[in-house]
Amino acid sequence: MQRIISRRTAIKATAAIGFPIIVPASVLGATAPSKRINVGAIGVGRISRGHDMKEVLKHDDAHIVAVCDLDTHRLAAGQRLVDEAYATRTQRPYSGTRGYGDHHALLANKDIDAVLISTPDHQHARLAIDAIRAGKDVYLQKPASLTIAEGRKMADVARASDRIVQIGSQQRGMDPWPQFHRACELVRNGRIGALRRVEVGLPGDPSGPAAPPMPVPPNLNYEAWLGSTPEVYYTEMRVHPQHSLEDRPGWLRCEQFGAGMITGWGAHHVDTAHWGMDTELTGPVEVWGHAEFPKSGLWDVHGAFETHGLYANGVQMTISGALPNGVRFIGDEGWIFVTRSGAVTASDPSGPRTSPPLTASDPKILTSVIGANEVHLMKSPEHHRNWLDSIHTRAPNAAPAEIGHRACSTCLLHWIAMKTGRRLRWDPTAERFIGDDAANAMLSRPQRAPYAI
Repeated sequence: MQRIISRRTAIKATAAIGFPIIVPASVLGATAPSKRINVGAIGVGRISRGHDMKEVLKHDDAHIVAVCDLDTHRLAAGQRLVDEAYATRTQRPYSGTRGYGDHHALLANKDIDAVLISTPDHQHARLAIDAIRAGKDVYLQKPASLTIAEGRKMADVARASDRIVQIGSQQRGMDPWPQFHRACELVRNGRIGALRRVEVGLPGDPSGPAAPPMPVPPNLNYEAWLGSTPEVYYTEMRVHPQHSLEDRPGWLRCEQFGAGMITGWGAHHVDTAHWGMDTELTGPVEVWGHAEFPKSGLWDVHGAFETHGLYANGVQMTISGALPNGVRFIGDEGWIFVTRSGAVTASDPSGPRTSPPLTASDPKILTSVIGANEVHLMKSPEHHRNWLDSIHTRAPNAAPAEIGHRACSTCLLHWIAMKTGRRLRWDPTAERFIGDDAANAMLSRPQRAPYAI
């Protein structure tokens, strides 16, 4: 992410590098400075404002000291959001949040301990690798990567480091959705008998009209925003709204920057499915399926689809937009269905929903007591809180890089099955298709200099 910010912001950002960040004690209450985690937020649009920064701002032992964005309007709005949050907390003026238009400059600031990465999908793996190599702990929005090859590289770099990397699979936390932990623990302890099938339902994504070229707004570093992906003309529908921080951005519906709902929501539900299946560190051995893709218009991610994956343990996973949004575990003695409760992310398509969020073929399954000698899955608090706790203790977190990569790579395997229309055999250890060079060519994409990993 290259710098393109106002003179005032540039001076402010440059001054931050190499100098201590001095924060009044009143900003973060009684938390000692030595126990405080200084956080930088990279990408401060819709998800960061409404979820990532919002959650971190709740905690006195973390302080968001800097924000970074390639759109100077969003950068300034991110600074205001953080400044106003601390001003409200202290009931006094606050304007200490640094602004960066270049993530390298933010990462060079040694006073920053950890980063939130909330950028478009095509930037995830590269920015995480840069942050890890800069010695920062990382919270990375899902999906973990744009391609399986990028995800493998990110997970390998994370494993070789001593950094805490948390993938944003927040369905693992006991807050706000404890039903996912409960469902997976019941399945892992055989309450529905031997697991046979898993059904994953995702919301849909609409296609859109053609969009003509537009002048690049002077506040946007579009060249850096495209990153490693090919050069294409700017149009607002391809990037993000210029006059809204809440509306859903167009890049989510462009295959150049992501795979659509198969990774957008699939990364959440497939991770939950893997948790219940005890396959968090592997993947399917076969995938197949079909999908409809738009024949015209700018937005080209998949529409209606149904895909399948077969695992080495004989369990078959089906993913479809026609299924209820959630995960259904089906065993030879019953089933459990789990989904989110409460509001879905504002402006995301919600898809079919059912209520209550945790149901079973027999209600008695849900009240079953897990014995002391049975499988007890990790209980973690709200996902950002778990990340901060792990930074303090250096203990394992709920969704480390390898687990996040395996969920994302499984989603991308289903996407490759959509694109090829063939039944594909997969080696989850080597992470290669067996006997299919054309499919293996889809594990990576050409990367444009100087943004390649």
